[in-house]
Amino acid sequence: MQNKKLENPLNQFFTEDFPKQYQEPPALQSKMEPRPDCGEESYKGNEQLIGRKALITGGDSGIGRAAAIAYAREGADIVLNYLPEEESDAQEVKQLIEQAGRKAILIPGDLSDEAFCKQLVDQAHKELGGLDILALIAGKQQAVEDILELSTEQLRQTFEINVFSLFWVIKAALPYLPEGSSIITTSSVQGYNPSANLLDYASTKFAINGFSRGLAKQLAPKGIRVNVVAPGPIWTPLQISGGQPSEAIPTFGQDTPLQRAGQPVELSDIYVFLASTKSSYVTAQIYGITGGTELA
Repeated sequence: MQNKKLENPLNQFFTEDFPKQYQEPPALQSKMEPRPDCGEESYKGNEQLIGRKALITGGDSGIGRAAAIAYAREGADIVLNYLPEEESDAQEVKQLIEQAGRKAILIPGDLSDEAFCKQLVDQAHKELGGLDILALIAGKQQAVEDILELSTEQLRQTFEINVFSLFWVIKAALPYLPEGSSIITTSSVQGYNPSANLLDYASTKFAINGFSRGLAKQLAPKGIRVNVVAPGPIWTPLQISGGQPSEAIPTFGQDTPLQRAGQPVELSDIYVFLASTKSSYVTAQIYGITGGTELA
């Protein structure tokens, strides 16, 4: 068997300055330059999730898209949630899932609506004939330089989408989840080292850490595991639709020890691991994929 060639992580993926760009939120990945690498060409499955049934929020683009591609190629059927404005990106993911021979169900809708969160879970369970993976990845991030300019509307929406929806989706899903199920939430390096211009977003990520660890302890006796992925600067539509100031886009991620932004596909394996039986003794843990920035 031929050894796989070692690669220097400093030189992998995109290492140049990003072109300055902006899209109104929610942005489309298909219009980004360069397009994020979500594993469309590179991710190879190993049958780690055969027969599993996953609900993925934020599944049209970025990290959610990477998780969806990986889950499908590992053998899972998938329900994707996203905003209606992101339909064209979601249709691309649907095609990739179906090319892997798996079922893809698209359910657009706004996670800031509690009633929709319940409807989403009920429909996902019905369409898939079960549910045993929740990969809760969707998030709202808008940079605001001064707390005096942070509106109550933005504050409320950021917490509703990033935090409240976790409560609503999981509460609706628990009656359906069998023993052995896995819940994966998505925090951030911002939940440890907050940027001055991301006060509301960073606060939600601190909340996700505490929520997930506490929930893991509550659900462990039921045989359901809860873990967290905490990305660093990853090249996704969040960044170019107000998540970062426009002037910061060209050098986005270059202040990490690995001197570049991460790509969504670099998180795929950890989402698969946490969903699979290989992580059977792992719960209440936070996994940082940050380019070397410490979670401390």
